[in-house]
Amino acid sequence: MPQTKEAIVNASSLPMSIIIVGVGGADFDNMEELDGDVVRLSSNGRYAVRDIVQFVPFRDFQKGDRDSHMARLKLAREVLAEVPGQVLSYMKANNITPQPCKVNNALLLPDLD
Repeated sequence: MPQTKEAIVNASSLPMSIIIVGVGGADFDNMEELDGDVVRLSSNGRYAVRDIVQFVPFRDFQKGDRDSHMARLKLAREVLAEVPGQVLSYMKANNITPQPCKVNNALLLPDLD
């Protein structure tokens, strides 16, 4: 676990996200700690620059929802929930301004002339 924390703290300044899906009935307290939603992750006195980890226990989406399609949609939404904020936090930390889309595809951006 200490090496994992150190690797995440080191990676927290990079343009990446880490998504962990916990499978099975194990105790996932360590994964919750890596997630960093409650307390910012630290290693050897250094803190993560930003939260790049999203942890989701799969078992939370297996119980109580009889509609498996809906359960899969909820799982997908939860797994990807923090990614947009993580992208924005990286961009802000590195003074990156979004540029307008240059795609001129009739399906994406119709020509209104």
